[in-house]
Amino acid sequence: MTSSVRAGYAALLGRPNVGKSTLLNRLLGQKLSITAPKPQTTRHVILGIQTLPEAQIVYVDTPGLHRQGRRAMNRYLNRAAASVIGYVDVAIFLIEALRWTDEDQDVLDRLAGFPGPVVLAINKVDRIADKSRLLPFLQEIAGKRNFTEVTPLSALKGDNVAELERIIARLLPTQAFLFPEDQLTTASERFLVAELIREKLTRLLREELPYALTVEIEQFIEEERLVRLHAVIWVERASQKGIVIGEKGATLREVGRQARQDMEQLLGRKVFLETWVKVREGWSDDERALRSLGYADPGAP
Repeated sequence: MTSSVRAGYAALLGRPNVGKSTLLNRLLGQKLSITAPKPQTTRHVILGIQTLPEAQIVYVDTPGLHRQGRRAMNRYLNRAAASVIGYVDVAIFLIEALRWTDEDQDVLDRLAGFPGPVVLAINKVDRIADKSRLLPFLQEIAGKRNFTEVTPLSALKGDNVAELERIIARLLPTQAFLFPEDQLTTASERFLVAELIREKLTRLLREELPYALTVEIEQFIEEERLVRLHAVIWVERASQKGIVIGEKGATLREVGRQARQDMEQLLGRKVFLETWVKVREGWSDDERALRSLGYADPGAP
């Protein structure tokens, strides 16, 4: 490895549901962060490591910064997202094409004191039929800050994502790689399989229920050709338990089926998955309960 290689941390920042996790998965070329068309799907800071011949980019996927901070979970999400600004080398500020909200402005305000380069990435351009409308929008947003680079893209379709990758790589400091070249993430397999279950629940359950549940892996037993998993789905009220289980267990079975398929692809082995639904009243508004369920404030890596 030559001394001219670059390496560093690049944060994906933006309001909820703007496409940060979809972008991370696209950049890495495989699924790492869970995705769903609902805000607050991402609850943890997740590192995705991309090693190129000339650079190692450590992407930092963050929960969406948002205004509704009344509950302990909301406050945790905002702290988790804001914490990364203190140690990353590059910030990618992701917004949605032809849309600017007060929450976008809040994220931009938080970046005011960030000393490093800030790249403005405008996502979901594939949804814009009349591309001539993009240029005035780009000019308007680019005037809000002296961005290092401005690039439109589609995380879903992959349009212009390679250009964003090139931009980030050249903005990183010159230094040796920070992680082994074959490492994809610092997240444990135990964490990743719990997230896969939560993704399926978020996609299958409607309205507010996904925000009232979390998943804990009680047992992760590796055998030669099989992984045995015991997972608990925690909800906040007894009435929610029946919704998660579904009529005659149908919803829970479907969650298990879909999650098991993704787990087997992730782990490269057969998976035996058992799930239980239990009630822990008010867990999402209880700081101690959050910590016990794995929602500890992240520090610098």
